[in-house]
Amino acid sequence: MSEVSTLRLYLLRAMYAFIAVGLAIFKLAPAILHPENLSPQDSVVISFLGAFALLAVVGTRYPLKMLPLLFFEFVWKAIWVVAFGLPLLLSGGLDPNVSFGGTETLTNCLLGVVLVPIVTPWGYVFEHYFRAPGDRWGKPVQSPASLSTDPDDGVSKGVGRPAVVEGRRSR
Repeated sequence: MSEVSTLRLYLLRAMYAFIAVGLAIFKLAPAILHPENLSPQDSVVISFLGAFALLAVVGTRYPLKMLPLLFFEFVWKAIWVVAFGLPLLLSGGLDPNVSFGGTETLTNCLLGVVLVPIVTPWGYVFEHYFRAPGDRWGKPVQSPASLSTDPDDGVSKGVGRPAVVEGRRSR
């Protein structure tokens, strides 16, 4: 198993805290204090960002279990930068005065695209997300061998557990 260093865990925790605090200060607080300034679309974005901030707080406690949150953070920001931010910047259409979709958003997205890969424990990611076998798709199948009893104590062994051989269910 690829062990994650203490330093890497602290970097992950710092990233989750950076996300949570940044969203709370710069996006959620102004929206909560002045909800009359929000359009219906912006209210959806604020709700999404609020949920994201709360999940980032959970990430400070469980940095490895919450890695998919950072994957999502990286992917959506990379998509926005490539598909929207850079074309707007290059065409001169990036508005520095709008809260969502302007220069501020491009800066924040670029930060995420740069910082998330730096703090990600890539050895752990490859071992647990690419090399590890996936979860089964159906019900577990029990083989007669998994229901055998030990003659010494008469207690049934393996009841309720599927028999797995080399990553496959037994038939």
